[in-house]
Amino acid sequence: MTTEPPQREPASLAAPDAHRHCAKLSIVIPIFNECPTIKPLVQAVAQVPLGIEKELILVDDCSTDGTREALDELRREQSGWKFVFHEANCGKGAALRSGFRVATGDIVLIQDADLEYDPRDYPALLAPILTGHADVVYGSRFLGGGPHRVVFFWHSVGNRILTTLSNMMTDLNLTDMEVGYKVFRKDVLDSIVLREDRFGFEPEVTAKVSRNKRWRIYEVPISYFGRDYAEGKKITWKDGFRALWCILKYRFMG
Repeated sequence: MTTEPPQREPASLAAPDAHRHCAKLSIVIPIFNECPTIKPLVQAVAQVPLGIEKELILVDDCSTDGTREALDELRREQSGWKFVFHEANCGKGAALRSGFRVATGDIVLIQDADLEYDPRDYPALLAPILTGHADVVYGSRFLGGGPHRVVFFWHSVGNRILTTLSNMMTDLNLTDMEVGYKVFRKDVLDSIVLREDRFGFEPEVTAKVSRNKRWRIYEVPISYFGRDYAEGKKITWKDGFRALWCILKYRFMG
């Protein structure tokens, strides 16, 4: 059974009005077989008070568990949202590319559909960009933010190993390269070519944004409500090996 994250007050954006008025946020949500969580998730996203315009882009990667039907209901109810439906399962990276192509915001935020990440962290994630300090912002589950569910030890070890190797290849000092919460100025995304179809997106995009030394990358602490495989977690050890390959591959390739 899926449970809602504990209630807490949203943080302030603490951004100058000039930045708020000129910015539009595109929230790209890649989705695959998330029928139990998709409606609570988009409701939470829609309710976050930001003070800037936002568009929701929901990309269904050929779900087979009733998610597509739930999205059809949402599409009838929410005329202002964008919906993209894949006719074959292609992976998270492919779903994100589909979402990026139709995004019209000045800022693009990636939101997983599984309720592991709390949309009430948006103000903290957006603040470095809205205040003109950052071009890219990563959340971090390891910087000491909000509540964290205690889950898989070996996943956390693998994550730290992959982050360390990625940092060695990119000369960054991230604490959580694999985090699902990543935010980009749209012009940053438009200037790089992304190829990975599955979870290799994370090391690929990190490698590619690290190459332009003019882009300022920030991290902010976030909450994490991790789930186990019985609850629908999808990433596996195979994805870890693919991430390792991508770290090495995109150190040298475009």
